[in-house]
Amino acid sequence: MPIRPSRTARTTAGALVTAAVALSAAALPHPAAAAAPPAPSGKARAHATAAVFDLDGTGRTAVLRGADRTYDTASIVKVDILAALLLRAQDAGRPLSAAERDLAEPMIRRSDNAAANALWRRIGRASGLAAANARLGLTSTTGGPGGKWGLTRTTASDQIRLLRAVFDSGGTVRRGSGGLDAGSRAYVRTLMSRVESGQSWGVSAAGSPGARPALKNGWLQRSTTGRWDVNSVGEIAVRGHRYLVAVLSDGNASMGDGVSLVERTARAAV
Repeated sequence: MPIRPSRTARTTAGALVTAAVALSAAALPHPAAAAAPPAPSGKARAHATAAVFDLDGTGRTAVLRGADRTYDTASIVKVDILAALLLRAQDAGRPLSAAERDLAEPMIRRSDNAAANALWRRIGRASGLAAANARLGLTSTTGGPGGKWGLTRTTASDQIRLLRAVFDSGGTVRRGSGGLDAGSRAYVRTLMSRVESGQSWGVSAAGSPGARPALKNGWLQRSTTGRWDVNSVGEIAVRGHRYLVAVLSDGNASMGDGVSLVERTARAAV
């Protein structure tokens, strides 16, 4: 029996195609001069990897489904950018400024690319991201070249490490070292729990009906192949039990196919 995309996948994919064009401008070289992406080749096959961490369990290891290889982040890197910004503010002994909050909030809640461009520069681009990730315990994430934050490469396991830095209890925090403090973690969680309704697809498909997820999604059509990167990371609740879930995919023939693959993979993994 063919698997039907969820209602969320069917109703949001079209709107997200428009947003993906804007992301391409941030993620890919010289988009204004580039030709339209080619039609996807019928030979390529989509791939997906999921990682799941049981926040309420006794184990401390994520469970993987699929090969833990690297994928483009697209807009899920915006959580990492915000974490790096918050670490810089912590080190300076101050909260985020009003101007920083005015960029951080639309960057997460509606995936605003102009805000991400500004904050990517503010954190020092790839080198600043790498410094933050060393403190947060990420080991397999490499920032995108120049201003191309959307081409950051990461693994599902590393995204679980980032989510744990936000949703888990946290370790020792000192100025200039350690991870996010309690206030910083709460700020990221709040923004991720308030994404616009049109962007609430993804790992939320594996949660219990009515449970409010906290998530960030990413989507990007590659100009070289015409195929789509579609990703989703966040915290969900299943019958009152909390899980961190990261699903990364690439090679999708369309945005809608990618959303459907991510949601099927999340449901199968949890």
